[in-house]
Amino acid sequence: MADRPLRVLLDGTPLLGNRTGIGRYTASLAEELASRSDVDTLAVAFTLRGWRRLRHVLPHGARATGMPVAARLLRKAWLRSPFPPIELFAGLTDVVHGTNFVLPRSLRAAGVLTIHDLAFLDAPEELAPSDRELPQLVRQGAAQARVICTPTAAVADRVAERLDAPREKIEVTPLGVDAAWFTGRPPNKEMRDRLRLPSEYLLFVGASGPRKGLDWLLKAHAADPELPPLVLVGPGPVTVSGRARHIGYLSEVDLRNVVAGASALVLPSRDEGFGLPVLEALACDAPVVCTDIPALREISGGYAHLVPYGDVEALADAMREAVSEPRAASMSMERRAHAAGFTWRRCADATVAAYRRAAAK
Repeated sequence: MADRPLRVLLDGTPLLGNRTGIGRYTASLAEELASRSDVDTLAVAFTLRGWRRLRHVLPHGARATGMPVAARLLRKAWLRSPFPPIELFAGLTDVVHGTNFVLPRSLRAAGVLTIHDLAFLDAPEELAPSDRELPQLVRQGAAQARVICTPTAAVADRVAERLDAPREKIEVTPLGVDAAWFTGRPPNKEMRDRLRLPSEYLLFVGASGPRKGLDWLLKAHAADPELPPLVLVGPGPVTVSGRARHIGYLSEVDLRNVVAGASALVLPSRDEGFGLPVLEALACDAPVVCTDIPALREISGGYAHLVPYGDVEALADAMREAVSEPRAASMSMERRAHAAGFTWRRCADATVAAYRRAAAK
């Protein structure tokens, strides 16, 4: 193995469809791995329809493999036995990386599993019916994996505690900020007109869901009519009224401009594993308001207005402070420098270290 690149099989299923946080993580990691000479990257998608699209969304240098198979049926089978092993779909590999909570079963390949957060354990009633077995699958994968990856030390500590995993088995692989975010510019008039953006606005970025704290955000925003209008970006149904509007999913190019033009980005989540929008906002010098929870404290590095979850008055106060925050050049440089410490190369280096640890065991 020392004389050849490490063969790595990625679960590329998150690359299909509109990409939220895990899709962007998988895409950026795959791109970094494809540029390296010490790993040979192959990706597989577990889906009955659209699996052929994988080869068209992978970065140059990464190859696709697989066959049409329903993820739901695979998960049921893997809960009960090691059959069908991943080698049946993709051939022999040194390492198989479950990028999205579920570790594919294998005959010989060393398993590496990324666990992004523990929301599935904290609020299992909020899981979609198709994810009803996710808690059991993650517990099983955590036990079988030779190395577990988490995006923050906060999640690593909770995984060790809640999933009874040895802390030394867990590798922290922080996500990165694409370089383009540091050149983000506010939207021009054409984009404002196309998206119907006001001249000033508070911004939420993320998929809708109970743990994102949107009800709390909407109440706090409505409590102060002097705040700029609220714009929500991301997939999923969102019910808004008054001075708030939901503009749906945006391309990454549009998203960068919209974040750069925000009076402040607000991430009021009850739970986060990482909180990439926080760093992306800091990279393009937008003030940030977010919940005072371990992962967001860790990644914001003191450059965000932190608010206790559920406190309507405190969130309204923090948004007012962020909007009126002076844009001092020194603070801008500090925010950007903090965000610049999070790179996808660093994420890939830590992940390859996890692969080597797993393959060596």
